[in-house]
Amino acid sequence: MHWTAKAHSAVAGAPMRPQAGPGPAASSIAATARNARVSNGLKEFLWLISDVERGRVLDLGPASQGTINFFIERGYRVSTEDLLRSWKEFLSAEEERLRQATPGDDERTSRSLLVEKFLDSSLNYAENTYCGVLAWDLFDYLDAELLPRAMERIYRMLIPGGAVLSLFHSRPPERFHRYRLVDNQTIESLPAPTITVHARVFQNREILDIFEEFRTSKTFVGRDQIREALFVK
Repeated sequence: MHWTAKAHSAVAGAPMRPQAGPGPAASSIAATARNARVSNGLKEFLWLISDVERGRVLDLGPASQGTINFFIERGYRVSTEDLLRSWKEFLSAEEERLRQATPGDDERTSRSLLVEKFLDSSLNYAENTYCGVLAWDLFDYLDAELLPRAMERIYRMLIPGGAVLSLFHSRPPERFHRYRLVDNQTIESLPAPTITVHARVFQNREILDIFEEFRTSKTFVGRDQIREALFVK
């Protein structure tokens, strides 16, 4: 469901899950978080999925208890899969396997075949499972071979009207970060050990190409050189 249609259904009296405010504890965290950023993308994401009863959300970053609690308190079920870390650990294991191979054996595998092997055990969710996916800045770091295949899986696992929230750096970041939710409109970026280097900076047209199967989109540009992109299936 796109923005205009959803706004119309809300006005017409469609049932909506009440949106809990941040409350004193969350407000306190937001005020003290060193790397907190106001996120209009998050606010819209939560609005888009708000009328899905017992909806499921997939977080494609490392498990954050704060983010998990945020959704559970609002009646959602949450799954987490740190896709970037899993991919890099998979590549490291493949490289080690090749180092230990018998000399003379030609076991080198193309990148595309490695992607297929990786996806045999990753992003394996049934169709129409999730109402929302938090992709964070995952696509800025994914290999060119894996990115389109991962997008195919994400699109398939979303219900019709499901939404993806993603972040894109307008310039290479100075360091690697992870993210967690603080309240309805606040995301905290947490400096973390580098898993992999920043792959590329996407232009607006390239971002739209990544999400070409999705029906509608919105983008929000922040002063911190991060663009929030929100796409609806």
